[in-house]
Amino acid sequence: MSGEDNLLRLVEGDTTTPEDYHLQEQIGFLLRKAHQRHVAIFASQVGDLTPPQFAALARLFEDGGTSQNQLGAMIAMDAATVKGVIDRLKARGLVELSRHEGDKRRLMVNLTAEGRQTIERLIPLARKATEETLSPFSAREATTLTKLLAKIA
Repeated sequence: MSGEDNLLRLVEGDTTTPEDYHLQEQIGFLLRKAHQRHVAIFASQVGDLTPPQFAALARLFEDGGTSQNQLGAMIAMDAATVKGVIDRLKARGLVELSRHEGDKRRLMVNLTAEGRQTIERLIPLARKATEETLSPFSAREATTLTKLLAKIA
């Protein structure tokens, strides 16, 4: 059975028994493959930032400066991971760190002028990567997929 036949069975709601377990039909496997495809497309378009680094800059661009911990929560990263991302962005001169005025324990993250210019340049490229990732779908299918994924995210 071809991959297209398997996809058609999934879309049509074909039910299977536990004995009919096929890895290529499992949601985790399909999500991982879709993620790998998108990351490859993203890298070909954006290139100089990883998706987590881009996410951090994009969120800072959207919302302005925030605490490092809050930024991690906004982009779905644990504290240790977001710290590494922020450290790499800081080393590149794209973000700056400061202490919160009211609570000196809180580390605040803000875009630098270079960071703002970088994210403004990269947003259209990231949008193009999203469009390419979703290119196998009609506009309606892409909207539906996005809504469905948001329900489980």
